[in-house]
Amino acid sequence: MKKVAIGFFIFLALLFAAAALVPLLFKDKIKLALDQQIAKSINAKVLYNTDDVSVSLFRNFPNISLGVDNLMIIGQDSFQTDTLAQIPAFDLGLDLMSVIRGDQLKINSVTLDEPVLRLVVLKSGKANWDIFIPDSVAAPTDTTASDFSMAIKEWNVTNATLYYDDLSIPFGLAGYNVNHSGSGDFEKDVFDMVSQTTADRFTMTYDGINYIENAKLNAGVTLAMDLAKSLYTFKDNNIRVNDFPFQFAGSILMPADDIDLDLTFNATETEFKNVLSVVPGMFTEQFNDIKTEGKLSFDGYVKGRFNETSMPGFGTNLKVTEGMFKYPDLPQAARNINVDMSIDNKDGIVNNTNIDVRKFHLDLGKNPVDAKMLVQGLDPMKLDGNVKASIDLTEITKVFPVDGMTLRGLLKVDADAKGVYSKTSMPVVDADMRLTNGYVKSKDFPAPIQNLNVIANILNKTGNTDDTRINIENFNMNLDGEPLSGRALVQGIDKPAFDVTIKGILDLTKLTKIFPQEGMTVAGRINANVSAKGKMVDIEAEKYDNIVASGTMGISNLNFVSTDLPQGMKITNANATFNNERIQLQNMNGYLGKSDFKADGYIANYMGYAFSENQSLKGNINLSTNSFNVNEWMVDENTGQTVPATASVAEQAQGVVEVPANLDITLNVNARQVKYDNLNLNNVNGSVKLKDQIARLDGVKFNTLGGSFVTNGSYNTQNIQQPLFDFDLDIKNLKFKEAFDAFNTIKVIAPIAGLLEGTFSTKFDFAGEIGQDMLPVFKTLTGNGIIDVVRAAVRDVKVVERISALTRFDELRNFVVENRRLDAQIVNGSLVIKPFDLKVGDIEMKVGGSNNINGQIDYVTALNVPTGKVGQELNSRLAGFMGGQLKTAERVTLNLNIGGTLSEPKVALAGGTVKEQAKDLVKTAVDNKLNEAKANLNQRKQLAEDSIRNELNRRKLEAEQKARAEIEKKRLEAEQQIKKKATDKVGGFLKGLQKPAAKPDTATTGN
Repeated sequence: MKKVAIGFFIFLALLFAAAALVPLLFKDKIKLALDQQIAKSINAKVLYNTDDVSVSLFRNFPNISLGVDNLMIIGQDSFQTDTLAQIPAFDLGLDLMSVIRGDQLKINSVTLDEPVLRLVVLKSGKANWDIFIPDSVAAPTDTTASDFSMAIKEWNVTNATLYYDDLSIPFGLAGYNVNHSGSGDFEKDVFDMVSQTTADRFTMTYDGINYIENAKLNAGVTLAMDLAKSLYTFKDNNIRVNDFPFQFAGSILMPADDIDLDLTFNATETEFKNVLSVVPGMFTEQFNDIKTEGKLSFDGYVKGRFNETSMPGFGTNLKVTEGMFKYPDLPQAARNINVDMSIDNKDGIVNNTNIDVRKFHLDLGKNPVDAKMLVQGLDPMKLDGNVKASIDLTEITKVFPVDGMTLRGLLKVDADAKGVYSKTSMPVVDADMRLTNGYVKSKDFPAPIQNLNVIANILNKTGNTDDTRINIENFNMNLDGEPLSGRALVQGIDKPAFDVTIKGILDLTKLTKIFPQEGMTVAGRINANVSAKGKMVDIEAEKYDNIVASGTMGISNLNFVSTDLPQGMKITNANATFNNERIQLQNMNGYLGKSDFKADGYIANYMGYAFSENQSLKGNINLSTNSFNVNEWMVDENTGQTVPATASVAEQAQGVVEVPANLDITLNVNARQVKYDNLNLNNVNGSVKLKDQIARLDGVKFNTLGGSFVTNGSYNTQNIQQPLFDFDLDIKNLKFKEAFDAFNTIKVIAPIAGLLEGTFSTKFDFAGEIGQDMLPVFKTLTGNGIIDVVRAAVRDVKVVERISALTRFDELRNFVVENRRLDAQIVNGSLVIKPFDLKVGDIEMKVGGSNNINGQIDYVTALNVPTGKVGQELNSRLAGFMGGQLKTAERVTLNLNIGGTLSEPKVALAGGTVKEQAKDLVKTAVDNKLNEAKANLNQRKQLAEDSIRNELNRRKLEAEQKARAEIEKKRLEAEQQIKKKATDKVGGFLKGLQKPAAKPDTATTGN
């Protein structure tokens, strides 16, 4: 028995040892297969660190578990600034035997923990998840199968966040705390796939309106899968949104890119309470206690083909009969809820959608609300509807809980609309809204809004957009003894005339306590007395003399913090005066985050910018600060945490900083200190001009790292996918090593700076492209300039050590260069140093060459030395090069080729010549490198110019076509006007003929 026990424990030890060793033995192989499959199959940036890859036999026994932490997938082309997926923990369960056999690795399971997925479809229909490389793109010679075989039997997604935004429809979904699990045998052609999905919060949006908001989702779906036919049929399924359950029947067929849908759906329960649960704001903790009555029916269909150019037909019907709901703690109920509506689209063309609300009625206490609406088509939209309501706001709080809020006042709405809504027309509309003696009080603030009165009307009698009249005849309120009033009249839509007045005090602190803003904190006071009257056509033509605008605005202690601006902004004081053309800004001071600022100046064309799509906001602002911390504004878009500029690409918030369009503003900056990453820039001053999506720097000066900088240049984001920059720098007395440590460009272009001790000055012009990580694309860099070496101590540099070892010249191991000027060029990212002279003791040197962005160096050095310094071995080799013995009194030139890298240089003797040839030899070698680099650059430029020329021709043709269409449109309009005038004149003449003859005036008739 003892031997059996010992043997058993030995077996267990071996088993655990094998389980621990197998992952280690096969980790490199599995990771290599993963990397190969990503490169072969995915056209996107897949970012992860090698240290975050793990392999285990215990985590998913009997499968081998391949885990990848902190995985990120970033799109390409149009989506190169978008993070498609951010997955803290990703796990593949691999079949153990497939790993041991060494054939295809079989994936049995997939697990994702806390992923954030952002799915986007552009207006063009292009989707950001379309990242898989089709088989046809693979190289013809690559006949190997995939490194992975999909044998998935189960998958799990836990605590996911999902965003889906389809701009082509436009439609959006958002799910939070999503959990999804599924099972099925994907090694078979026919099987059942069972899945379960839940979400704590689920929102569905169409055209900017939330139709489902923060609902709970619970969906159990079983699909009959026929992989050979690509046919998927709904079997048992039950989907529940809040308390509203429904199910699908039918099938999805997708053998190719097209998707054929033949689906029906219907509610599985018929109580009114079920549909009430999906009404925004109704599904609260009290929902189960709400008393309801009434019945509902809900059904619909989706039928047809879905692809890039077509949508399936769809329709739904909803009926509610004698509905009622009453909250247990409130005295009155909403009764007589009757709804009869349908949405129908037979052909899948979105514009052919019909919406028919045949009946909508409810009584809020004693207040009836009635509406009906028929919408035929969406663009153009034929509309016939009306809404009538007379509501005592006090009654609403008796029916529906308004937590912590007291409401009073009488609200009347009476609106009718009939006609066609399009870009050039709108329905005949007569809509009145009147609020009388409004009163709003929040439990969070002791003072109420009182005397709230609004009288507004929208009127259009003809259906012509220019005949629309929007009149807010009166608006006034009183908040804690401080009045605010205003009025606005707008006539016309395309080219409106306006007459607006606002006067009073708006206390944002008090107002936001009454009406809290989610994700936003606002405080402060605005005191305004502003009026404006004029026509939009005069603003567009910049005829500001025809506009009457005047007023003043004062801001004090304005604080603003939001999820999009977590650093916060505070304006301690600001005063502004308005006239027709500009806003004069005075005495503005405050904080952006923790950085102080002061500003004054003017903003011009503010009305053109506000009311027109193609006019720029102009201005000239003087901006000063004692200390500005740029690091505070480098915020990760997912976590809200600050990210240092030196963080990895995966850690940084991806994307280019875009210069806003429609700005023509000059900022005159004066900053005592600016902190950026680990740099302190002191005494920053100069001008930055923002115009045409270009930021231009003019005479920007600052001090840092003990040196002084002056720069001019530009940053161009007119093409956001390929932003450009060009700068000229004038730097004085900067230390080599500190420059190397601080600037990525120097690390890549001139890495030798990290090996030198001393200071330099430079005047250099350079230009290139900016990548999506806001770093230069080094292979595109071009430039030229001079580098003045004030003093450089060369010691412990491998290049000169190798030269010294080869030549046996010990003085070359350590030497000092002083007051030496270098001419240099950057071509295609390679730094080319033109030939320059050095003297170390009695050794005269001529040096020139280049180093590229891959770290390779290619230099030529000519050493002119007395013959007596040359050792016997080197003397013999030189004699072989020169064809004879060297004379003792001669000086000899040693020509050296230097290659490799700075860390692993390769130095070789090229030959010896007379002294006079050394200069030419180095110059010829450097010129050859320059000519080669310039030829490559010219080729790239030609390709870029051809691309730009083609784009300009396309735009020109498009503009000409638009111009011809506009001329034809105006010609037809002119013809119609002429015909109308002629018809009116003829009609008037005929009416005149039909009038009875005038009777003679008896008082003036003769005898």
